Amino acid sequence: MMPSHTVRILVATQPVDFRKGHDGLAAQVASVLKEDPFTGTVFLFRAKRADRLKILFWDGTGLVMAYKRLEESSFIWPAVR
Repeated sequence: MMPSHTVRILVATQPVDFRKGHDGLAAQVASVLKEDPFTGTVFLFRAKRADRLKILFWDGTGLVMAYKRLEESSFIWPAVR
Protein backbone atom coordinates (compact mmCIF):
# COMPACT_ATOMS: atom_id res chain seq x y z
CA MET A 1 0.00 0.00 0.00
CA MET A 2 2.88 2.38 -0.59
CA PRO A 3 3.20 4.70 -3.60
CA SER A 4 5.98 4.02 -6.08
CA HIS A 5 9.29 5.85 -5.79
CA THR A 6 8.47 7.90 -8.93
CA VAL A 7 5.31 9.38 -7.49
CA ARG A 8 4.12 12.98 -7.81
CA ILE A 9 3.39 14.73 -4.49
CA LEU A 10 1.09 17.75 -4.17
CA VAL A 11 0.78 19.77 -0.96
CA ALA A 12 -2.46 21.63 -0.23
CA THR A 13 -1.39 24.84 1.48
CA GLN A 14 -4.85 25.72 2.84
CA PRO A 15 -6.01 23.82 5.94
CA VAL A 16 -8.87 21.35 5.43
CA ASP A 17 -11.67 20.11 7.66
CA PHE A 18 -10.15 17.03 9.30
CA ARG A 19 -13.55 15.39 9.69
CA LYS A 20 -13.32 14.59 5.97
CA GLY A 21 -12.57 11.00 5.08
CA HIS A 22 -11.47 9.34 1.84
CA ASP A 23 -14.40 10.57 -0.25
CA GLY A 24 -14.40 14.09 1.18
CA LEU A 25 -10.69 14.57 0.55
CA ALA A 26 -11.00 13.08 -2.95
CA ALA A 27 -13.77 15.60 -3.66
CA GLN A 28 -11.51 18.37 -2.33
CA VAL A 29 -8.74 17.22 -4.68
CA ALA A 30 -11.09 17.34 -7.66
CA SER A 31 -12.91 20.59 -6.88
CA VAL A 32 -10.24 22.77 -5.23
CA LEU A 33 -6.93 21.41 -6.52
CA LYS A 34 -8.39 20.55 -9.97
CA GLU A 35 -6.55 17.21 -9.95
CA ASP A 36 -7.68 13.61 -10.44
CA PRO A 37 -7.41 11.78 -7.09
CA PHE A 38 -7.25 8.39 -8.87
CA THR A 39 -3.92 8.82 -10.69
CA GLY A 40 -1.50 7.71 -7.97
CA THR A 41 -0.49 11.26 -7.07
CA VAL A 42 0.04 11.68 -3.32
CA PHE A 43 -1.91 14.55 -1.77
CA LEU A 44 -0.91 16.07 1.59
CA PHE A 45 -3.43 17.99 3.68
CA ARG A 46 -3.00 19.83 6.98
CA ALA A 47 -5.34 20.70 9.80
CA LYS A 48 -5.81 24.26 11.05
CA ARG A 49 -3.23 23.56 13.73
CA ALA A 50 -0.13 22.35 11.95
CA ASP A 51 0.28 19.37 14.28
CA ARG A 52 -1.79 17.01 12.09
CA LEU A 53 -1.73 15.92 8.47
CA LYS A 54 -3.53 13.49 6.20
CA ILE A 55 -2.08 11.78 3.16
CA LEU A 56 -4.34 10.53 0.38
CA PHE A 57 -3.39 8.46 -2.66
CA TRP A 58 -4.78 5.85 -5.06
CA ASP A 59 -2.84 2.56 -4.93
CA GLY A 60 -4.50 1.02 -7.99
CA THR A 61 -7.21 -0.80 -6.03
CA GLY A 62 -8.57 1.91 -3.72
CA LEU A 63 -7.92 5.17 -1.94
CA VAL A 64 -5.39 5.00 0.88
CA MET A 65 -5.49 7.58 3.66
CA ALA A 66 -2.85 7.97 6.34
CA TYR A 67 -3.09 10.25 9.38
CA LYS A 68 -0.25 11.66 11.46
CA ARG A 69 -0.52 13.68 14.67
CA LEU A 70 2.53 15.15 16.38
CA GLU A 71 2.39 15.23 20.17
CA GLU A 72 4.90 17.95 21.02
CA SER A 73 5.57 20.01 17.91
CA SER A 74 4.11 21.00 14.56
CA PHE A 75 4.88 20.45 10.89
CA ILE A 76 6.67 23.14 8.92
CA TRP A 77 4.24 24.08 6.14
CA PRO A 78 4.58 26.26 3.01
CA ALA A 79 3.24 29.78 3.38
CA VAL A 80 -0.29 30.35 2.11
CA ARG A 81 -0.23 32.55 -1.00
